[in-house]
Amino acid sequence: MSKISTTTSSFTSKNSTTSISSSSSTSAYPTPTVPIGAGGGPFATVQGRMFQIQSKTQFFAGVNAWWMGQLQVNTDVQNVFADLALSQLKVARVWGFSEINDPASASGVYFQTLNSSGQYFNFDSNTGIPRLDYVVSTAEAKGVKLVLPLLNNWGDLGGKPAYTTAFGGNSTSFYTDTVSQNAYKNWVNLIVNRYKSSAAIFAWELCNEPRCSGCSTAVITNWASEISAYIKSLDSQHMVALGDEGWFTPPTGDGSYAYSGYEGVDFVKNLAIPTLDYGTFHLYPDSWGYNDSWGSEWIMQHNAAGKAAGKPVVFEEYGSTDTNNHSTIMEPWQQTTLANTSVAYDSFWQFATTLSNDLDPYDDYAIYYNTTAGSDYEVLAYQHAAAMLAKNPVATQ
Repeated sequence: MSKISTTTSSFTSKNSTTSISSSSSTSAYPTPTVPIGAGGGPFATVQGRMFQIQSKTQFFAGVNAWWMGQLQVNTDVQNVFADLALSQLKVARVWGFSEINDPASASGVYFQTLNSSGQYFNFDSNTGIPRLDYVVSTAEAKGVKLVLPLLNNWGDLGGKPAYTTAFGGNSTSFYTDTVSQNAYKNWVNLIVNRYKSSAAIFAWELCNEPRCSGCSTAVITNWASEISAYIKSLDSQHMVALGDEGWFTPPTGDGSYAYSGYEGVDFVKNLAIPTLDYGTFHLYPDSWGYNDSWGSEWIMQHNAAGKAAGKPVVFEEYGSTDTNNHSTIMEPWQQTTLANTSVAYDSFWQFATTLSNDLDPYDDYAIYYNTTAGSDYEVLAYQHAAAMLAKNPVATQ
């Protein structure tokens, strides 16, 4: 395990301690024991409002599988990637963070400890960062790309609450708190440098669903500008995205919740940040107080914003908790994306399959792997992925 102070980085082993600045090389840390950077094809890049992936400019579909870095059985990781590759889902979004405050109460996998005494990176082969190493290495071998968010707005796997519990402040002050930001940059520095040679990385994301409720939208815009530039200074070859839900501000929309700017995010302004390569948006009408049919309007509005900015936009998360009607609710959103927009790719929330030891990291949004004709997975994954790949690779809208 490695100890990192919140102002400088210190690698601690049984025999030595080496202090380095938070922006310096991470070569002192234990290196991955699995191959990383040796395969996976060329790096993904922006091509107009689309992406070049696997040497081809194309539309495609992906998926969210946030839990993959938490898997402790290698065959589970291998099987998931094999299923994704067979489904032609080109990108998996996997949490590139996992922090706790008290290691004494830890169970399973965690990547770092944050508390009043500092910041500690966990390199244990069974419970720490090497589990994420294995995900990246396997993604390379299977030809699947990864989006790695480096922080969570929510408390799942730690996120912002773990930083504020350790260092003070709250969910809004986090973005400007020096101690929390230094610790967050230490984490970014470690992970970006660890995997920047890997073509399996599709993009780095600053945060999953960043919010600053009641704040000026300038808070997150300024933070996103600073952190994305920092990542680009570490790794100029991979793309960077914010990872936001795509909230609009007036005059876009009708002034209701999704268009009010209440959550402190301005999709249009953030899309204009030069060091963000593309925009992201999510869709959960049942959680946000909208009808399911409104979803297609939301998709079209983000497509229009992407067209105006001349950047790709990604329909990064969408789903429904109505377990009896997943396809009925979600397929129209996919059809809108496919037929009426130039959205570069979309990824439903979330992929599910049977895992070892009765592990079940899923929720009511889960779409279980199933090759049976007409099943939710066959419709929303197999059919849709094939249709996106077959779409004319010339943006028309």
